[in-house]
Amino acid sequence: MTGNFSQPVVQLCYENVNGSCLKTSYSSGSRAILYTVFGFGSSLAVSGNLLVVTSVLHFKQLHSPANFLIASLACADFLVGVTVMPFSMVRSVESCWYFGAKFCALHSCCDVAFCYSSLFHLCFISIDRYIAVTDPLVYPTKFTVSVSGICISISWILPLVYSGAVFYTGASDDGLEDLVSALSCVGGCQIAVNQDWVLIDFLLFFIPTLVMITLYSKIFLIAKQQAIKIEATSSKPESSSESYKARVAKRERKAAKTLGVTVVAFMISWLPYTIETLIDAFMGFITPAYIYEICCWCAYYNSAMNPLIYGLFYPWFRKAIKLILSGEVLKGNSSTISLFPE
Repeated sequence: MTGNFSQPVVQLCYENVNGSCLKTSYSSGSRAILYTVFGFGSSLAVSGNLLVVTSVLHFKQLHSPANFLIASLACADFLVGVTVMPFSMVRSVESCWYFGAKFCALHSCCDVAFCYSSLFHLCFISIDRYIAVTDPLVYPTKFTVSVSGICISISWILPLVYSGAVFYTGASDDGLEDLVSALSCVGGCQIAVNQDWVLIDFLLFFIPTLVMITLYSKIFLIAKQQAIKIEATSSKPESSSESYKARVAKRERKAAKTLGVTVVAFMISWLPYTIETLIDAFMGFITPAYIYEICCWCAYYNSAMNPLIYGLFYPWFRKAIKLILSGEVLKGNSSTISLFPE
């Protein structure tokens, strides 16, 4: 009795329906733990990113091109937490899809679109930080609100068009008709993607990631050189303009380091899933289901990590959270409150 309770038992997703998918039923304790872990990630992605968006949009001091990019990134992660993670949670724990075939395609489309949108946002943010660190005084004239708007538009339009092409044209499963037929059952949501599209997926991940690694490597090299230069001239009297330039450079370097942590977290979260899908496509889809689910949730959890990183490194974000949660933002003049130390 105890052995049957602790081990997965094979059942059907729909007991009285012909062609129902098989269901792997876990013990009540295991299911409770999985729902808690996955539910926590989804809640954190929704609430944390909602706080980021609210902070940037409400407080006028945060209205800058760079922060608009961060708010748009938070929107993508917020949508992952709302439209993707809750339904993936049920699929992962119950090993069945109870939301219909049409929503399966929409869910998969949202999954790809919003996750790639996050990647594109991070790539543009790295470009923004590179410009800010290499030429901090000219940076405000180079990366304007209109430039930020173009970056945000590209970060949304390209992933949406790409995901729609993958999941609504049927091109992704060309050559996999036998596999698709074998996977087709009531209560399933397995999307087969052929080798060509998997390679495109890999390139869409690899190229922006390579750009980010290259830019942040240059950023940290420049930051080190600037720090050595400042230390060498610290004993010498400097003009007000030189002092201002040093303060601006220091602020931009700190922002770049924080967003560098965000990029590293993204790569660590998404690399297992990217490698797994690449290997799976060329090795005949041999990966066990639980390995795939672990890789998926590592990637999903990235959407919950960014607000934690901001809270850890950005004092202004911690202050904004206190003002939002305390209800201070409901006051008429709250948008003009200073979030930065004098």
